[in-house]
Amino acid sequence: MARYTGADCKRCRREKTKLYLKGSKCDSGKCPIEKRPYPPGQHGRNRTKESEYLLQKREKQKCARIYGILEKQFRGYYEEAHRKTGKTGENLLLILETRLDNVVFRAGFAKSRDMSRQLVRHGHFTVNGKKVDIPSFRVTPSDIIEIAPDSREAIPFQVARAEHGEKLVPAWIEAIPSRSRILVHNMPVRAQIDTAVQEQLIVELYSR
Repeated sequence: MARYTGADCKRCRREKTKLYLKGSKCDSGKCPIEKRPYPPGQHGRNRTKESEYLLQKREKQKCARIYGILEKQFRGYYEEAHRKTGKTGENLLLILETRLDNVVFRAGFAKSRDMSRQLVRHGHFTVNGKKVDIPSFRVTPSDIIEIAPDSREAIPFQVARAEHGEKLVPAWIEAIPSRSRILVHNMPVRAQIDTAVQEQLIVELYSR
């Protein structure tokens, strides 16, 4: 599957906000957006007229980039969210939040979503005792996610145990690094999702 291979920091500058794609670097003084808070390219400093459509498009791009989703899959998630009862925008965020790679990242077992996606693909996690290597796998309440026994002493997980307590874990999941385990207590509600996205703009874009 096609995947973006350029510099992640350029994507943050393009959206003019931190997307937290590089883990701890995003919180340090080395983050490029701190020094160059404008879009990349020779015309990056120039002010562009932001139409309603452009604002909606940028919000969709920002959301997709935060979660590491390509356009076709993102559109599929939107259509699924639209078919569900309730607010489409909130349904969309709930779908994105309950992806296995996002849960691993939220629990602090990976520095970034890119890293968590790679760890899942390499078969380092089980869900309810069964190996799952699909990053888009959707978790449900009462699921138990564990690091595979053969992977527990891998360096990324040693770091996760050492840094336990530094990352704020959402209330709908519980991380237990000492037992290499994540518990899914319930589905998240909008108030528990801190992703800086105006989901209504995305709904308006796809409703055009």
